[in-house]
Amino acid sequence: MSEDATAKARTALDAVYRSDSRRVLATLIRLLGDFELAEEALHDAFAAALEQWPREGLPANPRAWLISTGRFKAVDKLRRAARFDSLNERAAQLESLVDESASRPVEEETVEDDRLRLIFTCCHPALSSDAQVALTLREVCGLTTEEIASAFLTGATTLAQRIVRAKAKIREARIPYEVPSQDELQERLDAVLRVIYLVFNEGYSASSGGLLTRADISAEAIRLGRLLAELLPASEASGLLALMLLQDSRRAARTTSAGEVVLLEDQDRALWNREQIAEGLVLVKEALGSGRVGAYALQAAIAAVHARAPSITTTDWAEIVRLYEWLERLQPSPVVELNRAVAVAMRDGPAAGLTLVDAILVRGDLADYHLAHAARADLCRRLGRTAESRASYERALTLVRQEPERRFLERRLAELPD
Repeated sequence: MSEDATAKARTALDAVYRSDSRRVLATLIRLLGDFELAEEALHDAFAAALEQWPREGLPANPRAWLISTGRFKAVDKLRRAARFDSLNERAAQLESLVDESASRPVEEETVEDDRLRLIFTCCHPALSSDAQVALTLREVCGLTTEEIASAFLTGATTLAQRIVRAKAKIREARIPYEVPSQDELQERLDAVLRVIYLVFNEGYSASSGGLLTRADISAEAIRLGRLLAELLPASEASGLLALMLLQDSRRAARTTSAGEVVLLEDQDRALWNREQIAEGLVLVKEALGSGRVGAYALQAAIAAVHARAPSITTTDWAEIVRLYEWLERLQPSPVVELNRAVAVAMRDGPAAGLTLVDAILVRGDLADYHLAHAARADLCRRLGRTAESRASYERALTLVRQEPERRFLERRLAELPD
């Protein structure tokens, strides 16, 4: 076996891992009915590919090859376990399940639906909210335990234990690996929408670290959103998909080539993705006309106002304020209130916005939220209240966890006059 063939096979395998490993895992979980067994089977399948593909060439359907190989590796492992320990009831039970699944062909359409089944399983109401998000980020999106722990502001060991407990609960409670029936769907939908949007946000604005965005995570959330919108057209799923598309359309303009933050008012709108905007605008109209307007549809409508505007000065800020007021009635939140205050500042001037921001901070609702202090700093800067602006920027810097945002705040602080 030549070194060149091995290198080519490894390159191909790396590409397949990046594009298909989570799909393969989701299908193996469905076929094997066990998270740990499926994860071991996934690793065994890729190890076998690394050994065989340089010698035999890339298979016609790498994903199907990996699924089949992983399934048969799991069968062999379970049979060995049962042979050496006749009292291992768990192994016998799983072997029966695997044997049953082995008779079914691996169909591409079914495989494509597997991650949607998996996310409904990860978001089952029997699991806590934190466990739902952590399990989805780990199993559906493939984030490492350390990355999820950083997003949760918790230790990796604690987070790993949370994921292990969630998997055990799924196994012990025999939570089915399926999209729920229509009767149960609406009840389960809110949790799934929330988790998909949290996944998107972790990619759109990473909670910490050296990168502002992670396109791979946002793209995965959008793909899941599409599956959900196809399952439930003209619903809040359409609103969520519209919101993600419209926000993601600005990705290329949100940072410089050096990774520095570019504010909305300074973005080159020629860089915005017009295809995503066009699709998002259609979905906004669909969601708002569904008869049951939800929070995601309203946020998408706000994003649509920005998407239609040629510049920050021609943006319909009165409409944005109206939509935020609607959103606040539907889903009261200090963050929504802060966003409305910023929109009021754009409509009526910085003094009007500052009055609203100060009222929020006085209540203590967003005392530890760096964007609230950054917003106050900017409004004070625009009003010439330099000392207050400096104090608010310094407070924001003690709270920010993302390096590009930190550098942006430091630049703004340095630009203040003495």
